[in-house]
Amino acid sequence: MSGPPAILNGAARCASRPRPLADLGAVEATIWSLLEPYRGELEDATIYGLPSLRWPGAKAHDYFTSVNRGKSYVSLYLLVADTYPDALEGTPQTLLKRRTGKAAFNFPTLDEPMTADLRALLDRLYARYRADHAQSG
Repeated sequence: MSGPPAILNGAARCASRPRPLADLGAVEATIWSLLEPYRGELEDATIYGLPSLRWPGAKAHDYFTSVNRGKSYVSLYLLVADTYPDALEGTPQTLLKRRTGKAAFNFPTLDEPMTADLRALLDRLYARYRADHAQSG
């Protein structure tokens, strides 16, 4: 004899729902749009199979940024944040909390204030990256 269908508690019900890809697609598109102004000087490359931007002729690990869309967030890899830690000064804690390890900033969502903060950080990091590479080029 079968009873009524089992009812999942709220947490289990939410955990079983996949995150809509459209959200991560929008996050990824926003990140790439933030990187667009740097494409004039940088070249497309890959690092570990991920799309990246680097100074023309730079070695593999001397990239400006790399992007990877995962299952629950989009990662923006900024190894230059470790190279130029002073460029992080003035970065809001809300953005710094997205940093994991030396290079990855993870974004499950990206609202307007965070986008503006990320744009400012990218500008500071690129200014340092460009200064080092333009001198050697």
